[in-house]
Amino acid sequence: MRLHTTTVPSLSTLFFLALAGCSNGSSGAADSISSAPVRQEGKYAPVPAPLSSAVLDKRLLDESDLGEGYTRKPQQTGGHDDVTVSGCPALVKLGGDAVIGDSFAFPRKAKASFTYAGGTDSEVAEELYSGTEENLSKGVGRIFEVMTSCPRYQVLVGATPITVTTRKLPAPKLGEERWSQLLTFTVGGRSSVVKQTAVRTGTVVVVVSGSVALVDAHVAKAVDKAHGAG
Repeated sequence: MRLHTTTVPSLSTLFFLALAGCSNGSSGAADSISSAPVRQEGKYAPVPAPLSSAVLDKRLLDESDLGEGYTRKPQQTGGHDDVTVSGCPALVKLGGDAVIGDSFAFPRKAKASFTYAGGTDSEVAEELYSGTEENLSKGVGRIFEVMTSCPRYQVLVGATPITVTTRKLPAPKLGEERWSQLLTFTVGGRSSVVKQTAVRTGTVVVVVSGSVALVDAHVAKAVDKAHGAG
């Protein structure tokens, strides 16, 4: 699998890389999805339409939600590193399916990343995605299944080799569907651990990634705000 990412830190959330590949080249058709009637308990009920990127952006956590000590990181816009994955055939296939336009593509999205002054390498990132319930459920479920199917694999970002190990975790009881995993990235003998939790409610998926403590502290708050409860 060979994808492009704007920053090496986004490798710490390989889910984002997979979604980036899934979204490329398909935003035009998917962005025009509208609600349609569906039969429910003998009646026709409207299916909620996916939210726009602009609406999602307003539902991201900000410094006031997170509390003291958090600083939002500026979005990286320039420079692309080639990313090559080896040692995980299922993940390679997932990337290939994304390139040829597989069924899951989430062009409606928003993201924010924050550093926390309370510790070294303490960061937390949130991404919101919106689409049909079926596409979100199948797409996100497949990505997490694939990523945790290979307990160890290699990633080459530019000229930097990275060893990735993954482990499936119990997910918090939030939303209608949820997934969670722990990823360890080893570069030059130094390792960092990233927890990643995704929660789907209706037509929105919330993905929170970062240090274990920060993800645990903020994922419920992120889910609430994403659905207008925050």
